[in-house]
Amino acid sequence: MATRREKIIELLLEGDYSPSELARILDMRGKGSKKVILEDLKVISKIAKREGMVLLIKPAQCRKCGFVFKAEINIPSRCPKCKSEWIEEPRFKLERK
Repeated sequence: MATRREKIIELLLEGDYSPSELARILDMRGKGSKKVILEDLKVISKIAKREGMVLLIKPAQCRKCGFVFKAEINIPSRCPKCKSEWIEEPRFKLERK
């Protein structure tokens, strides 16, 4: 049986997903599920480098003013420009080099 990280790797090789989508697909419920996914993505990023893959990140973006955050494994809580909390989560995808 595949581990959670192995399942995430399989999904990210097929398409791009946000942390919320990954948590929903993996049937993870609870307040800390996105945090667990983000921690997994940090580890997967290191595994990907070792395995000749790259973790692509579409950065988070403010839905109110369009501000684009840095491409990092993180979900911002508030826009630094307009202070809105209406943030579109970053999306992640794995590609083989």
